[in-house]
Amino acid sequence: MMNTWRTLTAAAVLCGSVVLAAEPVTKKELETASENLKQVGLAFHAHADEHDSRPADDIADKDGRLLLSWRVALLPYLGEEKLYKQFKLDEPWDGPNNKKLIEKMPKVYAPARGKAKAGETFYQRFVGKDTIWTEKGSLKWAQIGDGLSNTALVVEAANPVTWSQPIDQTFNEKLPLPGLGGSFDGDFHVLMGDGSVYLFKKGGDPGEMKKVIMPNDGQPVNTDRLIKK
Repeated sequence: MMNTWRTLTAAAVLCGSVVLAAEPVTKKELETASENLKQVGLAFHAHADEHDSRPADDIADKDGRLLLSWRVALLPYLGEEKLYKQFKLDEPWDGPNNKKLIEKMPKVYAPARGKAKAGETFYQRFVGKDTIWTEKGSLKWAQIGDGLSNTALVVEAANPVTWSQPIDQTFNEKLPLPGLGGSFDGDFHVLMGDGSVYLFKKGGDPGEMKKVIMPNDGQPVNTDRLIKK
């Protein structure tokens, strides 16, 4: 009898956890994530207007060592000038001063849904030789041959990162896509270069997704294979 009770209790706990994990995505959560990314898009363009038409890159020292994320570089264009001034731009993200600012992550970077610790975000760029952000730095808007409306700036990655840490999704056309979709049960939002935001579906065509990432592949994108309807 005791074993039966334990079995039933374990089953109830298991069922409870399954119910919690399967809570449906709400319209408000989707709208919040979309609006946040639109604000990030506006900040990218405001930054580029003042920096030779180049979208924000990570903050580095004179030797090229990455110190702080592009998410910090965008702060003045997100209405967060006060927070930006608290950072020491010549100190790493986890240095004595800057580490204390992790907990002050702006709401615009906060997940609308998904498991993340305080100070973590799912919003990441793609970096690599076949992206907007190469080893030589970011391309100018005019150097994006496929057009801003066809090229991704930021996505919701599968795993969150500390928002001020200079870490993103490394992309290589010849390798499988990095993990995507940690907030919305595999679906994920994508901020395009023109500031538009789309919800891409889990299991979308990886070949089409690679076209969205690459700024100069010259291939048309079939969005029907990506956008969640």
